This record gives sequence, C-alpha cells and structure tokens, in this order.
Amino acid sequence: MSLDFEFLNEDRNTKRAVLLFHGMTGSPYEMKKYGQFLCSQGYDVYCDCLPGHGDKVEEIYTVTYQDWLNYAYSRFEELYEKYDEVYLSGLCLGAVLALGVAEKYPDKVSGIVALSTTLFLDGWRLPWYKVLIPLGLSTIIRFYYTYPECEPHGIKNERTRSVVKKLLGKSDVGMIEFPMTCIFELLKLSRFVRKKELIQKVVTPILLIHSEEDDLTSPRSAKVVYSGISSEDKDLIILNDSYHMVLYDNEKEYVFNKAVEFLNSHSKQKECVPC
Repeated sequence: MSLDFEFLNEDRNTKRAVLLFHGMTGSPYEMKKYGQFLCSQGYDVYCDCLPGHGDKVEEIYTVTYQDWLNYAYSRFEELYEKYDEVYLSGLCLGAVLALGVAEKYPDKVSGIVALSTTLFLDGWRLPWYKVLIPLGLSTIIRFYYTYPECEPHGIKNERTRSVVKKLLGKSDVGMIEFPMTCIFELLKLSRFVRKKELIQKVVTPILLIHSEEDDLTSPRSAKVVYSGISSEDKDLIILNDSYHMVLYDNEKEYVFNKAVEFLNSHSKQKECVPC
C-alpha cells in the first residue's frame, strides 16, 4: 500500500486545492492528519507516494531527483487545470520539491507552506562522521549502504515517538532506514533548487516553519531559502519545542493553525463549506 489520498471538500464549488509532498523515505501517511485538517478548513487536498517510495523498497535505488521533480511538476499541472488556486506544502524532501515547482511555475503557484525544509543534512542527530558522507555518496558505496532510522525518529514528544516506532514496522508507513542513494539524490536536488539563478525566481508567497532543534536539518536550510527567494510575502517561524517531524510533535496544532492562517490570508475564495 502506498496510502495515496485525496480529501475533497463537501462544497463541490471549491476552486482551491493543496498539493502535499511527503518526506524522504516517508509516505503519504505522514501527511494524512495534516491533509484532513486542511480539508476541514475548506481545501481539496491531494497527496501521492513519491517515485521510489511505496510497496517495493528496492525501487528507491532506481529513481533520481529529476524523477521526483517531474512527478511534482506533473501533479501540479494536473491540479492547475482544475483549480483557480493551487497551494503547495511539503515536509523535508517535500518542502524542497515545493520550491522546485515554484521555480518552474513562479506565476502559477498560489502559495507554499514549507515544513522542515531539507537542503542540508546538518542536524544534531547525525553522527560525527557526517562530514565523510559526501565521499561515500560519490562512489559505488552508496548502492550498498543504508543509514538506519534511529532515535529520536524526528520527534521530541516521547509518547508520540513510541507510537511512531511501532508504525515504522509497517512498510506502507515509511522506510526504517535511509538508503544512501536516496540521500545522494536529495542532496543533488538541494543543489539544483538552491542555485542562485533558480531560487531567485521564487516570487510565491511562502511560510517556512522549522525547528530550532531539528535533528535532521538545522534552521540553516530555511534561512537560506528565506534570504534567497524573491518573494515579497515571506515569513519564517522557528519552533522551540519540536524536532524534524513538526506535523506530529509538541507544536503540531500551532503548525496546523499557522498553515491554514497563511492559506486563508492568500485565498480569494473565502467561503467554503468544511468537509
């Protein structure tokens, strides 16, 4: 199971949608509660499994960052044909993909909510030898090594973390390790997206939410985006009581509410019947 989902508002006159992108080695499952909340606030919501993620773990070894980008472009184009307003939101890798779409379609994306944007792997959980990772990534070693998913699983709240640990045993929820090939492609995507000539093309309104204690990627990623884009309407919120998985941690309600507050402030369609 890949757990793709779409949540459609009861008001079928809805002309605004949110396209969600999940994180690296994750699945749409990690976006589900967030998606349900956005739908309850009057948005149609869509989230599919990214290429290489899903039933067959070995497929992650066959995809490139361009496959992820092409998927994101294609899904955005499909929704843009159906809706007056299409917003993007993503977690981790998903946030980087949202930026990539905004670079390609600067005048079409209605807004972005970027969560735990992962341009650099410089979080406090990574081992001391993380500086050597690029050396391994540039060789054939990347096809044979995986970095195990381990404590704290991106979650500061201990009770939630214990639940997530049990769920990780299910293949449709997410992978229990990070294949080096996947990390390699994520970093290539990061270098592509943050090119000065590309990131300056982003004029879309954007809300960046990042944790000060993000265990996978420090706030540096969000700050690079904030300073590099050309958007006049941009905001960066730094959380103080969460780790990487902000949609499930101590400040999740705050994150949900800030996301909807941002979307509503930019939507021209103010009245929608909640689903």
